[in-house]
Amino acid sequence: MAVSYMDFTSPSVRYTYDLNNNQIFKKDNQNYINSLSVKELNTLGNASLLDIHLSTGNVVEPHTHQNASELVYVISGAAIVSIINPFTKELLNFPVMPGQVALVPQGWWHYEMATADNTHLIAIFDTPVPEFIPGSDLFRLTPANVFAHTYCLDEAKVKEAFAPITDTVVIGPPKNCMHQGQVQGQTMQQQPSHHNQHYYHQGSPVNRDYELLQQQQQYQQQQQQQLFQQQFQAQEQPQHGAYAADPQRTQAQEQEQLRSQQQLREQERQQFIQQQQQLPFLQRQLIGNGWDQF
Repeated sequence: MAVSYMDFTSPSVRYTYDLNNNQIFKKDNQNYINSLSVKELNTLGNASLLDIHLSTGNVVEPHTHQNASELVYVISGAAIVSIINPFTKELLNFPVMPGQVALVPQGWWHYEMATADNTHLIAIFDTPVPEFIPGSDLFRLTPANVFAHTYCLDEAKVKEAFAPITDTVVIGPPKNCMHQGQVQGQTMQQQPSHHNQHYYHQGSPVNRDYELLQQQQQYQQQQQQQLFQQQFQAQEQPQHGAYAADPQRTQAQEQEQLRSQQQLREQERQQFIQQQQQLPFLQRQLIGNGWDQF
């Protein structure tokens, strides 16, 4: 949307801007964020963007934008955009490659993780100035006794868990978490195997999760291809009995048979979805290529 009012005869009107002049966060030379809003470009109107650069394993921390939706576009590299659907109570992970986008609805909890070096993302917002509420601020500023009382937790363990978070993280893990990462890795190894251990394992966890998602997609595609081949072969075989070619068979009967087959496939699909929803996310089989979950 255009600006509500702009005197385009004014010498203060700006049509271009160099985002390199507005770096809002820098972890290191491979992980940083530049920003563009109406503050920098007064003709921008109801739009803004973040220019995000990440290396493998780095994460734009879990956060929300309470005043805007976010469209993540991949220029280079690869990433996983993860969002929590507050209505279905599901965590959804979307691997995105160059030329692909992922949409985060306004106010939804989400994060982005690079799965390749030199990952370059553009986050586009439908607001002049996007607002950012990071999880690190919520965790470090909410009193530990509130978490403990509300969720029936051990207050001492809550304090210990959140003690390393002393500032807004933005891009994690923080630069100073080398020894903390080793401790976290040891702690997570002691947990029961049924825990979803997504990102802070030893070795190359991000790549492993990404590869698992790809394997799930490939497996589902193979299943669909086998089903298609079976249906094709069935059509090629001579038909007998009730389904043989019958000059008396009306078009209405054929349509009714087709509707019955479609209803049966839909029932099987719904049953499959219900079964998958009962499993931890990383054990699920993605439907189609994963994009139909938007």
